[in-house]
Amino acid sequence: MDSIPAWLRGLGCITYLLPWSTALLFSTSILDMGVPFVVRELIITPGLPLLELSRLWPFGLGSLLLPILLFLAVVRNPKAPFFLRFNTLQAILLDLLLVVANYIILFACDPGAGADFLCDTFNNTFFLGSVLVLAFSVVQCIRGLEPEIPSLSDAVRAQLRFF
Repeated sequence: MDSIPAWLRGLGCITYLLPWSTALLFSTSILDMGVPFVVRELIITPGLPLLELSRLWPFGLGSLLLPILLFLAVVRNPKAPFFLRFNTLQAILLDLLLVVANYIILFACDPGAGADFLCDTFNNTFFLGSVLVLAFSVVQCIRGLEPEIPSLSDAVRAQLRFF
């Protein structure tokens, strides 16, 4: 098996900034629990460039256009290395799962309805779960391995067979 070059490992890690910027939407309740400012900045700073980039387009279309652009430019590009295509598509699917979860929580949690504890619990669970999955994925990319996330990696491989 060929070794993955360092630049490709770095690009594989960068692709996971897309779901990280979406996971930050779940972080408000956990970061308000007395997390020191320095730690809060370390958590938030990596996702800020993509959040700002997605805000450039009106009506929130940036959060929709960025994954589509990555899909068309990287995943559908047969000249791109498989390692990069795999990680990009997996990051896009993780981002899609987080966006769906965000909308479910947004519609299910009515402010002032007395379900604040339950909503905060869901937000914290999704944020901590995202941190674990994304940390695992980045560590695997640094090691030059494809992150194996159950069911999601199988879906990514099945999709990449067609391109």
